[in-house]
Amino acid sequence: MNPLVRVLRGVAYTALPAEIVLVVLLVAGVRIPAGVLVVGELLAVVLVGAEGVLYMRLRRRGLSAREAVGVLVPEAVLRLIGHELRLMASLGLWVMRRRVGVGAAARAFSHARDQAALMYGFAFVCLVETVGMSYLLADLPVVHAVVLVLDVYTVMFVLGLHAASVTRPHVLSDDSLRLRQGAHVDVRVPLGLIASVRHESLFTHDKADGELDLAVGSQTSVTVELSEAVNAPRFLGGPRAVRILRFHADEPRELVRALTQARTALSPSPGQPV
Repeated sequence: MNPLVRVLRGVAYTALPAEIVLVVLLVAGVRIPAGVLVVGELLAVVLVGAEGVLYMRLRRRGLSAREAVGVLVPEAVLRLIGHELRLMASLGLWVMRRRVGVGAAARAFSHARDQAALMYGFAFVCLVETVGMSYLLADLPVVHAVVLVLDVYTVMFVLGLHAASVTRPHVLSDDSLRLRQGAHVDVRVPLGLIASVRHESLFTHDKADGELDLAVGSQTSVTVELSEAVNAPRFLGGPRAVRILRFHADEPRELVRALTQARTALSPSPGQPV
């Protein structure tokens, strides 16, 4: 890693939490010495300026915008930000009844139906909490405004979680099975690596190396075993090799039947019997 990038990250890890603390104290009505505020804001300006200069240098060296940002910002932070953006974008896609990554020749299998009631109920509880906090904080306008923004975002976040599942179904194409869960899991499994597939309803899942459970409402209904491991990256980007995948589909038997036919069409000897 570039020494300058390392220094900037170290400053950012110190400055950003300090800025959050200052904002919280100001909202709470705590009087902050003017010198502390000036130093804090000056540090933030210098940090942003240095990041901008380094970004331009990286672009001049031939890096793309995505590559330059990847150098400056840790992967874990980028994945968190990307996840939030995908959730918000999913709300718009949900309203427009559009789905992500479903080609003309592919088949989509939804998996969000059994979680809908829970997610709507959770969103309703958050909405009730928003109204209640607005009433309780009516005499504290600044605090009320901050809490209102956080509460509204929480409601959108919950709805975004469900919208991401609706707009990102499992997808079966001619050569791969794409398994997804919300906006944070997206695993492509080549059909040639599938040793067996079966309908199997499970409500308890013990964590084990080499296994991935994509439960919906604590349930998985399809189990796929592979002849070779595939990488299913963790939420923050860490590698994870898996050979057994359990996931849920609203119509599991239809998915198993379609996947079996696709494997048979791909090779006359698909592997172990289903």
